[in-house]
Amino acid sequence: MTELVLTTYDWVPEFPRGFVRDIRAAWALEEAGLPYRVESTPFKDRAEEHFAHQPFGQVPWLTDGDLSIFESGAILMYLGERSEVLMPGDPKGRAGVMEWVFAALNSVEMATLPWFFIGMSPENKTGPGWTFIEGFLKVRLDRLEPVLAEREWLAGSFSIADILMADVLRTADRLDALADYPAARAYVARATGRPAFIKAYADQMAHFARED
Repeated sequence: MTELVLTTYDWVPEFPRGFVRDIRAAWALEEAGLPYRVESTPFKDRAEEHFAHQPFGQVPWLTDGDLSIFESGAILMYLGERSEVLMPGDPKGRAGVMEWVFAALNSVEMATLPWFFIGMSPENKTGPGWTFIEGFLKVRLDRLEPVLAEREWLAGSFSIADILMADVLRTADRLDALADYPAARAYVARATGRPAFIKAYADQMAHFARED
């Protein structure tokens, strides 16, 4: 079996630490017990080799022998194929996970990310643009809340769908987006209380701190 290598930046500023998206892959790898190592690519000087693996100059990417995969959702789908801890092997179970994977990325993160970036600057929280994006996020969270109120995990047992959804929601919760959504907050707390997340988070923080 070839070695799995997860590549992230060598360093990032303090604010994004703990939220850089290699944490999604590391979390999945830890959940599945798949052996891997972490390598670094320069944050400040992104060379052609970086763009060969990740055409947008972002992280992470995962290599498995001569296979290189970018985008956190694609990486998690690939790891899900490697381990039934992350995604069931039966067609019905896989379909349930996959629909929530895409819901996390296309329905929920589509709303949380612009809300988060605009909301970081209080002076931007005015006008029709902010009203629209705040309303857009509210609609998504209003629909997600009853789902999370009645389920421990999105698709039966814990899966890559929960890794993605919990990570999307915890980013928004940095600015209290979940203040009025107790089921969503409880879901994020459940997910991030898992030992695999705790280790992945600690490892990411230590990784970036080494270059300070």
